[in-house]
Amino acid sequence: MASFVNDLARYVDFDKQSLLVSACSIAFNPLFWNIVARQEYRNKLLTNIFGGHSRAACYALAATIFSLGMVRDFVFKNAIAEQPTHPLLLTPYVQAAAIVLFLTGNVLVVTSTWSLGITGTFLGDYFGFLMDEMVTGFPFNVTGAPMYWGSTMSFLATALYYGKPAGLLLTVWVYIVYVVALRYEDPFTAGIYAKREQERAAGKKQN
Repeated sequence: MASFVNDLARYVDFDKQSLLVSACSIAFNPLFWNIVARQEYRNKLLTNIFGGHSRAACYALAATIFSLGMVRDFVFKNAIAEQPTHPLLLTPYVQAAAIVLFLTGNVLVVTSTWSLGITGTFLGDYFGFLMDEMVTGFPFNVTGAPMYWGSTMSFLATALYYGKPAGLLLTVWVYIVYVVALRYEDPFTAGIYAKREQERAAGKKQN
């Protein structure tokens, strides 16, 4: 196993600037939306920019996050296009696995967005648009973060399909970035909903 990993590493050209740019783009996106969303929650940053229209501000952030994701994916594909191809990753079995991973990943992403809606998917709870109850159906009965893991699967699928060890390395980076992001996001989001429940309980006592 170690020899196989070392062999793959020989097919990664670390001198290509595009590799670093892609890694930075991958890290930037969750950092950006977490910082901006928390500023919105605490200081109403975007709502104030949009003249007090929280929904318009939320949709603007959603469009920005989506656009940044498109840029990230474009940069990733350009980066691995400049990297060496490993012949062992171009076998029919690997190619078939890549297609399955890509389809599965996109199913997770699309069904997650469908279940949550735009505001539920793109940090609407930071704007005060809270869901009535937790979504527990598919794909959330498979994984708690289908958007993140579906995206990670798509990165892995792309790296395998084009036979790029550098793409596999960047996919590991995607995984690490998302794991770190979830450790910050999940407790914060849970706190938002816990606060709502406390306010509801306080309201019932007053009535």
